[in-house]
Amino acid sequence: MPPYRLQTLIEMRERAKEEAEQAFSAAVKALAKEKQELQRLEEELVTRKAMRKQKVQEYLQQVMAKGVTGIGGFNQMNRYEERLKDEEAQLALEVERQKDAVITAEKLVEQKRREMAEAAKELKAIEKHKENWKKQLKEERDKKEEMNQEEIGNTLFMMRQRK
Repeated sequence: MPPYRLQTLIEMRERAKEEAEQAFSAAVKALAKEKQELQRLEEELVTRKAMRKQKVQEYLQQVMAKGVTGIGGFNQMNRYEERLKDEEAQLALEVERQKDAVITAEKLVEQKRREMAEAAKELKAIEKHKENWKKQLKEERDKKEEMNQEEIGNTLFMMRQRK
């Protein structure tokens, strides 16, 4: 059987498919990492909110335990609470940025999935072409063999007729 003239193309398509699968796998891993980071940030935000309430309560109890010393203690407590709220707001912004990062990673995963499907489709098309080529080659070989057999049969028939 003669070598398939598009064998190099098959090998290229196989490599492209493997690379697409690896890129898809890497994108899925990156998405999982981004989601994990988002979850960590969200949990940290919830923890900080709870801690703020607890710390404000503790500070309030300290101020009350010392006795009413005036507005200064409450002002200081309010500043402390505002600083904690600002930290929470910063963390909330990080959470939003991380949500955007997750969305971007999801889009990348979908893009890599499409690329992987396209690479598999292209490989399948060239493999189908190779199958058809083999089938055609076999048919031609069978036809040639049949003609050779017929020619041998005709020659034997003619030889018997002459005797």
